[in-house]
Amino acid sequence: MLKQIKYISLIAVLISTASFAQERTKDTLDSEVVNVVKPYTPTVADAFKIKETPVLDDDVNTTKKEIKYNIFSIPVASTFTPAKGKAATVNRPKAVKLYDNYATLGVGTYTTVLGEVYLNHELGRGENVGGYFTHHSSSGGIDGVLLDDDFIDTKLNVNYSQRLRDLSWTIEAGGLFQKYNWYGLPQPYFDATTADTLNVSHTFYGGNVGAKVKFHDYLINDASARYRRFGDNQGSGENRFVVKATADIPFQDELISTEVTIDYINGSFDRNFYTDNKINYGNVSFGIAPSYQLTQDDLTLNLGVNLVYKNNTGDFGASKLHIYPNITATFRVVDELMIAFGGLEGGLQQHSYYDFAQENPFVSPTLYISPTDQKYNLSAGLKGKLSNSISYSVSGRYMNEFNKALYTSNPVFIEATEDYQYGNSFGIVHDDVKTFSFGGELNVDVNRNFKLGAKAEYFSYSSSSEAEAWNLPDLKASLFMDYQIDENWFAGAGLFYVGERKDQFLQYSYIQDITPIQATVTLDSYFDANAHVGYRFDDQLSFYVKANNIADKRYQRWINTPVQGIQFLAGATYQFDF
Repeated sequence: MLKQIKYISLIAVLISTASFAQERTKDTLDSEVVNVVKPYTPTVADAFKIKETPVLDDDVNTTKKEIKYNIFSIPVASTFTPAKGKAATVNRPKAVKLYDNYATLGVGTYTTVLGEVYLNHELGRGENVGGYFTHHSSSGGIDGVLLDDDFIDTKLNVNYSQRLRDLSWTIEAGGLFQKYNWYGLPQPYFDATTADTLNVSHTFYGGNVGAKVKFHDYLINDASARYRRFGDNQGSGENRFVVKATADIPFQDELISTEVTIDYINGSFDRNFYTDNKINYGNVSFGIAPSYQLTQDDLTLNLGVNLVYKNNTGDFGASKLHIYPNITATFRVVDELMIAFGGLEGGLQQHSYYDFAQENPFVSPTLYISPTDQKYNLSAGLKGKLSNSISYSVSGRYMNEFNKALYTSNPVFIEATEDYQYGNSFGIVHDDVKTFSFGGELNVDVNRNFKLGAKAEYFSYSSSSEAEAWNLPDLKASLFMDYQIDENWFAGAGLFYVGERKDQFLQYSYIQDITPIQATVTLDSYFDANAHVGYRFDDQLSFYVKANNIADKRYQRWINTPVQGIQFLAGATYQFDF
């Protein structure tokens, strides 16, 4: 009965609900006016976010049972014995011991002797004494030369230095003896008959004393003084005294780097080229060159000026104040890979008989010596690294020089009374010369044992009074190589190229009324190849063999003066300590 009552009640509820729904469907909707008070602005309700870790509401949740386990160790007999490890060894080269002294001696063809000794000994803490001796000589024997062509070049220097707390100083003294010959007799203009009457030996001698001092934490940074006496067996003599000092002068919280120079020269020749009239030359110049360095980011700029007053003391030249620019700059374009550099500089270049004789030993003792006024030297270029092992440099230069010294062949003098008046010596002429040059340099470290280097420079000249810029080449180039073959063997080579030069042939009479003969001569370019191979017996003793002028070319560096052909030299070098 109870179950029937439930069924009847459920049926009654369903019937009443259906009746109510039918009545609602019969209702009608009346039309109404809806006034919108506020525009509808839809919004997005916050979304319900599902939690990352849901909560389980489950009565039936299984729980993990704790597992317990035991390990039973059973010993096993084994005969395996692990080998002991060894640390890896690195093959390091044996450290090269450096010695303070060395001596080298070599002999070769043309009876050539080449020797050098360098000594340096520590007397005490910061106290050293040293010196060097060099000798290079040859008995000559150049093919086709009618006169003696032997030479001797010997130099000696001794020095003493001491390092103190606030300064270090050095004193030195030296001397030289040189012998050359005016063997450049024009052929076939002269023959062996004339050559047999000539004594063309020309001997130079000289000595010098000097001192240097370097200060620490002082207004003056360093100072030096040098006196040199130079002369020859033709009655020539020259004195030169040079003093230099640099200092950092404070000015309005800045430092002005300043260099002060005093350069005195005085000399004479017993005669000029044509007559017995004596030549006296000399001057004293006072120079001061202040400079201020400005550094900003990758730019370094040096702004300065060079003031030089020259007081003439000889027979020619005038006293004058010279003002030169002294500006240089560098700019790092790309770190160490590319650095731009340039400058606008100038200066008074003092010349001396000693300098001319060292560059061209065939000069006659009849020179008119005066300084060169370099109005400006404008330069610009790039340098840097292409990689860690390759560095480069390219640059251009334009110079304007007044009274530039040029070597030129002396004339064949009809009334010759001296052995250097047969067109076999060289003199000096002065001219205003403008020079444009462009060059580059490349250095390659192939590895730590192999290095290569190359350099080349092109020149173009414009002279004012002379027909040519005498004996100045239009091209210079060089290539060198150093190779450490192994621990004992080493080798190297050098290649040199010098382009064409211009000189002149003159025939002149001081008394006879004849027309002078004058002709411009072009000296061929030349190429010189040198190489050496050496063996290092131990840290102290090594042997070497050298070959010079391998191509065996009898080129002429100066007109009518051919050089020796292929030359071989063998010798040894020994390093030691006292």
